[in-house]
Amino acid sequence: MKVVVIMALAFLSACSWFGSRKHEAPDPTELIVTGAPEGSIVFIDGLPAGQASVVNDRPQVISVAVGVHKVEIHMGGKVVYREDTYVALSEHRVVTVLSGLTR
Repeated sequence: MKVVVIMALAFLSACSWFGSRKHEAPDPTELIVTGAPEGSIVFIDGLPAGQASVVNDRPQVISVAVGVHKVEIHMGGKVVYREDTYVALSEHRVVTVLSGLTR
């Protein structure tokens, strides 16, 4: 009888030991937009993602879902840059804007 009780306790403690592991959350999936001209607006998939950052040449970091995204830079109602890109899970994809306004 003692052997059965000891084995039952051993099995139960092993189950809780395996279940107590913590799973770390993956890094966020992000698009990092650099080189956008001053006063432009960044659009992701047709929706505005905010003003382009020009303070100290810092890029704009935008959290996105995994998959294909269309990045557009709008300046005064015109699209001055467009790029389609794919972002994988936990990836930090850098989009460098190449337009005549930033050269």
